[in-house]
Amino acid sequence: MADKSFHISRETTISARPERIHALLDDFHEWQAWSPWEGLDPAMERTYTGSATGVGAIYAWRGNSKAGEGRMEILESEPLHVAVDLLFAAPMKAHNRVDFTLTPVGDDTRVEWAMTGPQNVVMRLMSKVWSMEKLVGPDFEKGLAQLKRTAEHA
Repeated sequence: MADKSFHISRETTISARPERIHALLDDFHEWQAWSPWEGLDPAMERTYTGSATGVGAIYAWRGNSKAGEGRMEILESEPLHVAVDLLFAAPMKAHNRVDFTLTPVGDDTRVEWAMTGPQNVVMRLMSKVWSMEKLVGPDFEKGLAQLKRTAEHA
């Protein structure tokens, strides 16, 4: 894959109203209940700054080699969409955008979790063996399953 950027997305349907799901996405404190990466390091350091929720909310973490180090900031927050700027500092540097799109479907909500970003030369070479789909896709699926469980059992 010679492409200089990547796009990966997964979706699920959750038996909850968009407002309930949006509240879990719009507040970084809530991510501990559903994010697939939160359990990678029980001793992970977390810092919350900026707004409490919504645009301007910032979450930074520093953990072991599995959890790595990085920072997220909510860029956009609307009833059916949350956009996050995602900056990894370790184990590998990367700067990506994450979008959560909520689509009402009757009494349920379809949730799409997408991530886009540039691929540097090293990432493009690695993608010949380990694609972003294979690296991140299972984590997105796990996270969406945990988000579903959290939203439906509130």
